[in-house]
Amino acid sequence: MSLPTLTTFVLYLAMMIALGVIAWRATRTLSDYVLGGRRLGGVAAALSAGASGMSGWLLLGLPGALYAHGLGQLWLAIGLTLGAYLNWTLVAARLRRFTAEAGDALTIPDFLARRFPDRARALRLVAAAVILFFFTIYTASGLVAGGVLFASTFGLAYHHALWLGAALVVSYTFLGGFLAVSWTDVVQGTLMLVALIAVPAVAVQELGGWDAGVAAVGAVSPDHLDAIAPLSPLAAVSLLAWGLGYFGQPHILARFMAMRSADDVAEARAINVTWMILSLWGAMATGFLAVAIFAEAPLANPETAFIALTQALFNPWVAGVFLAAILAAIMSTADSQLLVSASALTNDLYRPFLRRDAGQRELVWVGRGTVVAIALVAVALGWDTESRVLDIVAYAWAGFGAGFGPVVLLALLWRGMTADGALAGLICGSACVVVWANLEGGIFDLYEILPGFLVNLAVISIVSLGSRH
Repeated sequence: MSLPTLTTFVLYLAMMIALGVIAWRATRTLSDYVLGGRRLGGVAAALSAGASGMSGWLLLGLPGALYAHGLGQLWLAIGLTLGAYLNWTLVAARLRRFTAEAGDALTIPDFLARRFPDRARALRLVAAAVILFFFTIYTASGLVAGGVLFASTFGLAYHHALWLGAALVVSYTFLGGFLAVSWTDVVQGTLMLVALIAVPAVAVQELGGWDAGVAAVGAVSPDHLDAIAPLSPLAAVSLLAWGLGYFGQPHILARFMAMRSADDVAEARAINVTWMILSLWGAMATGFLAVAIFAEAPLANPETAFIALTQALFNPWVAGVFLAAILAAIMSTADSQLLVSASALTNDLYRPFLRRDAGQRELVWVGRGTVVAIALVAVALGWDTESRVLDIVAYAWAGFGAGFGPVVLLALLWRGMTADGALAGLICGSACVVVWANLEGGIFDLYEILPGFLVNLAVISIVSLGSRH
């Protein structure tokens, strides 16, 4: 690795640790550690929600999908953008107001327990269990991605790189909690956006303009220009269904709960959706144009499209910054997953079931301890280099979207929803994802989030209406 690239990497990582140290001084209560004391402004909430929601998939997976399959993947971006917009419109302000007014609820299990007090203990247990199950695996995928990046960039052995990546993410999450995670997300989200605009822009210039670039891609693979024909109806619906996941992602919903005021939601929504459109366009254009750039020497791994373009088109200093953007994307999601998992253990299991009278200082340190513990479990899951937990990212997204999405939506929008309906829906939606994902062929090729989401909605409605009579 070149000295300029190494220097930019080290400077970036030092800045992330420094933010964690600064946030340490502002973290005194569990509310500070879990939600930053509800002091998140609109801009920070928008960028933090965007960066934590996208992860390394935005710079690796999506460009790779466009490189391998062409414009048919456009439906995935459309689904995600619509889902994010509706999440900000239907959920954000309502969730912020309710969680602040209903006894300062700090987590999604806490919110559900306060919304349905007659099933509070059961809802806390089930919701926390769902979060821990899916997020531990999800976190492992992020740490593995960071390990692979460090291994390829620094020339380290994979297991050493895995420990290095985990240590960096844990360090500032351990120190500063939500404030550190949110502040670093703002930096990371900005860096991701700059990289995803600059890389395809230079690629377009290299190819002689957009029209020339499209023609060059068509000359290599005409199918890449068709956004409809290559997809079956089932595949198109599956891609669009990704948008449903936003309603149930605890790490994104936490940004809504942490906002300074519900009045900031409109500004944050505009910024977040704009960030998403530009970032998704940049990621798709990167993978699409890479088909033409590397026509004579096709990439062995489609997911290296962004990395290959930065190394081919930019000098080492700039390439180092853009490689740091990949690390930023990975870290911005892994840190949020660690914090939400630790919050569920501390606020929804430790405090209500083990130490009801625990003081704030004790709770903060329990939260920090669980960050380390969960990271160690995630490292263990990612230890086997043959076990690619990155494949489970879509599975975890579906688990949260189908498990929590309908429950959160209807809890905020339907007064007739009952505690029994919420509990049954959470269990059935999550279970449907687990079962559906293990079936193959025909209708079972549909992305599991859609059947899980629909089952959850149906169960909530039937049980709620039935339990009212």
